[in-house]
Parts: sequence; C-alpha cells; structure tokens
Amino acid sequence: MPLGGTKRNLKVESNLIIGVLDTGVWPLSPSFDDKGYGPPPPKWKGKCVVAGNFTGCNNKLIGAQYSHISTKPDQKLSPVDLEGHGTHTASTAAGIPVKNANVFGIGKGTARGGVDAARIAAYKVCWSGSCSEMDLLAGFDMAIADGVDVISVSIGGTPRQLFQDSIAIGAFHAMKKGVFVACSAGNEGPHQLTVKNVAPWVTTVAASSSDRQFVSDVKLGNGHTITGISLNTFSPRKKMYPLISGTLAANASQIYRNASACDFDSLSDEMVKGKIVYCVGKNEQDITLYNKRVAGLILSRDKDYDLPSTFLIPGTTVSQEEGLNIDHYINSTKKSAAAVIQKTRSITMDDVPFVTSFSSRGPQLITPNILKPDIAAPGLGILAAYSKLSSMTGHPDMDNRFVDYKIASGTSMACPHLAAAAAYVKSFHPTWSPAAIKSALMTTATTMKVNTKDMALASGSGLINPTKARSPGLVYDINTSAYIRFLCKVGYNSTTLAILIGGKKTYHCNNFKPTKGVDGLNYPSIHLQVESNVTTFSAVFKRVVKNVGDEKVTYKAQVASPKGLSIKVEPSQLSFDKLNKKRAFTVVVDGKFDRKDASLLSGSLVWKNDKHSVVSPVVVYRYIPPIW
Repeated sequence: MPLGGTKRNLKVESNLIIGVLDTGVWPLSPSFDDKGYGPPPPKWKGKCVVAGNFTGCNNKLIGAQYSHISTKPDQKLSPVDLEGHGTHTASTAAGIPVKNANVFGIGKGTARGGVDAARIAAYKVCWSGSCSEMDLLAGFDMAIADGVDVISVSIGGTPRQLFQDSIAIGAFHAMKKGVFVACSAGNEGPHQLTVKNVAPWVTTVAASSSDRQFVSDVKLGNGHTITGISLNTFSPRKKMYPLISGTLAANASQIYRNASACDFDSLSDEMVKGKIVYCVGKNEQDITLYNKRVAGLILSRDKDYDLPSTFLIPGTTVSQEEGLNIDHYINSTKKSAAAVIQKTRSITMDDVPFVTSFSSRGPQLITPNILKPDIAAPGLGILAAYSKLSSMTGHPDMDNRFVDYKIASGTSMACPHLAAAAAYVKSFHPTWSPAAIKSALMTTATTMKVNTKDMALASGSGLINPTKARSPGLVYDINTSAYIRFLCKVGYNSTTLAILIGGKKTYHCNNFKPTKGVDGLNYPSIHLQVESNVTTFSAVFKRVVKNVGDEKVTYKAQVASPKGLSIKVEPSQLSFDKLNKKRAFTVVVDGKFDRKDASLLSGSLVWKNDKHSVVSPVVVYRYIPPIW
C-alpha cells in the first residue's frame, strides 16, 4: 500500500502479528526498530529465544524461535538469520519505513513493509538452504499457538498428496484457528505444471514485476551499447577492457568441457586474465572465474530473462540475440575486441506489470480442478532488509559485501506482499475467515494484460489490489467442514483425513453431506481440467456468495469468453436485503477445443453493480503431452 492517501486502521493493524516461517531474522536491521511501538498485543503468547549470536527482540520484532529437530540441542543454535532470506521476507511484510535504503547506491528510496504498523514473529525452520518437514510443522505449531494472525511461507517443494505435505498440513491447522496462510508458487517458470503449494486452504502467489528494472549497460569497442540486466555494484576503473569469448579462451587440455559456457576448468587462465569474458548460458560462471583475475563477465540468458542477478565479480546478463551480436563482434573485429560493464542503474519499464519468467505456472495435478496460483504480487527486484551475517551472494569466503538492504527476486518476495495484503484486509474485517480474506483479494485483483497467452495459469485471478480488497462486495466463504467435504470428494478416507486434520476426533466421509459441482468447493475461481483426448466438455459448478457490501443491493452476472467456451449463470441476478445474507448460483461451462494443439480456454464471470465488480476467472485446461 502506498504511504499516503491509503485508508488505514492503524490501531487494529498494530495488534496484528505476521508470523514468518523462513531462515530466521537479523534483529539489528533498521527495518525492525521499535521506536513508537507499545508492548505486544495481549493475545501474544510467544517468546524470544536469545541464544548464540541472536541479540533479542523488541516491540516490533516481538518473537523469534527456531526448530532444528534433526540435531541435538546446541547452545549455538538460535533464530538468527545466516542467509538473509528470512530477514528480507519479514521486512517486506511488515518492516518500518526506512528512508534512503539502497544497495551501494542502487535502488535508493524508502524501504517499507506492506503493513508497517503490524508486529513480526520469526520462526527459523530452514537451515543451510533446506527446510525439513518436521521443522516446518513445528514452525506452524509454534506460530498458531503464539497467536499470529497471518503466516507467510516463502518455501515450497515438489507437490505431493496433501496429507503427505507438511505445509498443507500445517496450513490446515492454521486455517482451523482462523489464521491466513500465504505461500509462494515456486520459481520453475515459465513451464506449465510447475506450481507449488497447491492446497486450496492456502493462498498461492505468483511473482509479478513492478515498473522498475535494474540494468547494467555493456559498451563495446565498436561504439554499440547493449542494455544488460543485473545488480552490478562494481564501477569500472578503466574506459575499456579486452573482451574474449569462452570459446576463444578454451583450455586446450580440457577438450571435453564446454568452453563456450565457461564451465569449470574449461578456460585458459592466461587467456582470460584481465579480460571481460563472454559466456553462453547462466550457470554460476562468476564462481568459476572468481580466481582467474578476469575483469568481468557477460552471460547470455537462456532462461530467467527478466531476473537481475548479483555476481561475485563485475557482470551482467544479455539476451541470447544480444549475446550472438557480442560473439559476432568478438569474432569479426579487426582490432582487439573490447568492452566495459557499467554499474547498475534503475529504469522505468513501460509494459507492466507482467508475470516474471521464473514464476511457476499452473495447472496442478494434486487437486486438478483448483486453479493455482491464486494471485500475483510483486516479486521482481524487491529492495528489503538483509542479514549482516550473509554476504550479497551468500559466499562470504569470496564476497566481502555485507549490506543492510538487498535487492532480491522470486516468488519468495511475492509471498510477504500477499501476507501483508491479507493483514491489511483483516485490519478492517477482524472476524473474517481466511477464505473470506482470500476471496476478497482474488475477486478484486487486477487482470494482467501483458503476455496474455497463459496468463490465467501464471497469475490466477491477477495482481493484488489490497485497497480494493478492503471492500469486495461479495465473498466466497469456506469453512473447515466444507474443506473436509471437498477432501472426501477427491478420495480421502478416515485414515488420510486423520493425518491431515490431526487431533483425537475420527472423521468419516459418510457423516458429511456430499459436495455439489465438479470441483466440490466454493472457490473464488472456476477451473476445469480435462484429459488430453477430450475435445468437447461440459461441467457444472456450484457457488454461494455472501453479501459484505451494502445492506440492500443487486448484482447482475456478466460473462466473457473466447470462441469455443460457453459460460452460463443461473440465476443471472442476485438480490440481497441485508448484510451477511447468502445466495447460491450455478455456473455451467461447456465448449469445444477446435484445434488438436489447443490446451487452454480462458474467460471470466463478473458479479457487477454500480459499486462493485466481483471477478472470477473461468479456465479450462487440456493437457497436451509433449512430442519427444
């Protein structure tokens, strides 16, 4: 939310607690200063574990704990963040405004969390780059027992059945206690079927851009300038440096290594010394070249084309086409090839926002008729707090750049944006369920119009609009019983329900009223997956909306659909005479795939009046196996 002009409920917001399951936290960051904060909310039952090199908490960072179940008790263990990831996500969610935050002068501005009045509780569940199932579950248990309102989980693994997934299990327990859980979608895009964290009771977030990109220009000896993308903190000491490609600098004794990609031990030390080296692809070449005394590194990107990376040495990335131009220049110039890599600057992009190339796409196969990701939030080039115990690249033996703030990218960065948005909505509607808050965020999201080919599978309902979500008009609510009925529909039994739900109570599906509709859940989006041999389809979806807007109001259904997709709504008009009244309706989706290679049909249903537009994407997906 912007600093000025946004309606806030600061008294309630300051009593909200965001729990962050991550790599811990750096408590001395300026983003966690507690000047002006009163004591923690009375509901807070957590603690601050002061151990090892963790200095303690305050009235902003009110709690910090850790779980490392696989190891024996050790006094050196603490909630301190040795990697920077947890500090970054926590400050993104609820850090205080810090003016003139920057990375060596790059990206200078005010760094501020989404709900800066809220409190933070950090739970260290990840160690040395990995997060165990037991520690994740312990983190959820601690956060729920401590009284947090929202949990941010910038963690994900290969999707599994929900009763085998620690995040899905922990999030179900959180949902039962009224705690909203935000989860990252994963960073394996742009390929489809890569989305993580697919449980319907979590809100899964994709990474979008803002309007800012970080570029590092490459100036060639022939006068041409190429705009590369990177976070290059190094300023050149010369006007030009000799330029060579990995191919031309090949180590003749290592014929089985890929010199064009600058693989380990593939280059001649003498031939690259003092030169900028051009390499094909992106695979940690800065580590490979670190001890070879090169002047810099230019990489051609074969993926993550919008991701500004940080290198151990002066470096930047260029597109494959630009890489070919550089290679042509190196091989064709009569003079010695030369180049210089400039320090990074920020630019304003025009065609924004877009879903990042690395953000994982749907659909998913665990609960096929639930559209994931649910929504998108900023996750590209995010400036936030960092741990002084980790260098910029995470290689302290090679990198002596220790910073208060770092620019990072990933769905990990999008997740705390979503958590903050949920907390913002909750500050106005403290009694709303996690599903109601999720519905408000999804149905008021802004449809993304850049790279629209598979946008529904990339961004779900669209880009979060927290201020609009404060007043959604209608919500699609879901309670614990409805989730259990859904699980029964998709094949769960007493045994698998017990694993997921926990507790002493035994649940039998025959004690629950069967669900209606093809998906069996009152979800804010509408999604149908069909087999690869299906050409025509027809499906019925049952939905119920609750009036949370004006007391007396009428909504009319508006549908939009491409050729081959029909969306019918019955009734097409919903009238309410009081708040919290519910109305049911049916959506019939049918159509045909006209081409053999067609896999996606995407439309929308909007409940509209003169004040509100309650939008649900309607998506039909047919899996087309790749031809190898």
